[in-house]
Amino acid sequence: MLKTIKQNWPVVAIVLAVTVAVVRTMVQAPDTPPPATAAMPPEPWTGPSLLTDRQLQGPERALVAYGADLVANTARYLGPQGSVAHLSNGLNCQNCHLDAGRRAWGNNYGAVASTYPKHRDRSGHVESIANRVNDCFERSLNGQALDTTSHEMRAILAYINWLGQAVPAGTKPAGAGIAELPYMNRPADPLKGQQVYTAKCVSCHGTDGQGQLAENGSWYVYPPLWGPHSYNTGAGLFRLSRFAGFVHDNMPYNQSSHHAPALSTEEAWDVAAFVNSQPRPTKDLNQDWPDISKKPIDHPFGPYADSFSETQHKYGPFGPIAANRKIHKTK
Repeated sequence: MLKTIKQNWPVVAIVLAVTVAVVRTMVQAPDTPPPATAAMPPEPWTGPSLLTDRQLQGPERALVAYGADLVANTARYLGPQGSVAHLSNGLNCQNCHLDAGRRAWGNNYGAVASTYPKHRDRSGHVESIANRVNDCFERSLNGQALDTTSHEMRAILAYINWLGQAVPAGTKPAGAGIAELPYMNRPADPLKGQQVYTAKCVSCHGTDGQGQLAENGSWYVYPPLWGPHSYNTGAGLFRLSRFAGFVHDNMPYNQSSHHAPALSTEEAWDVAAFVNSQPRPTKDLNQDWPDISKKPIDHPFGPYADSFSETQHKYGPFGPIAANRKIHKTK
């Protein structure tokens, strides 16, 4: 046995050396830390459900539930044939705030309770949530303001505050509102947008853009995108960036998502240009944006604090306008 080991000593020595090296590697801390893994993005906000809520009780629960129903079925209560009042154009709040304001990236209410009251450049003063709700009634629903002391307004406010109860004050969670799409290097093209609309939007909104009424004719299964019963020129969706971001993540309805959009970025910008080029109700905006330098880059009506045309502010390209503003901010 000893003779065999001596004869094979070079091999034995190599095996022993490798074994010692492996053991040292296992028991000693490495000289350099392992590579860091990329941080996972935060989960997008999704609104709570009354079906699983066990905290709300009694009159408070009834008020929140009524608020949710008002947001989902606005026309039933406040539309042209509403059971409570006739204040709006027949659209429901959730036509623009999907799943009654609960869907991530669906123009939801996730950051409303946490950020209001707040100063808004459009009006030039501090606004409450009730002010913001009435903005929607007068612009997106092309109607009249809701009495802020009414049972209906109190219910809507209770629902919005309940939705945002877990969001820390002053914060905007991931997935809140509408995602911002990157600008294109060209203007959005209504003609290209018409092709997108024909291919992917007609089945729900119709060739004439007037949507689909329910059988009783008092509310819309799919909302009109232009014409007398659509949002007016003062609505947020009349800005191309808002409309494009909204449809990119959500349309065609339930066929698209933030992670798997059915529309490309360019298709979303172009279809926004097409839809917002169609006739719709107008609104007097003379009191909006008292400081015109605060107007959004894609606000479609002058005057402006820069030399870019009204057409470029409406359709783009928006990159040069953004760059110009950045330069003037740093001076």
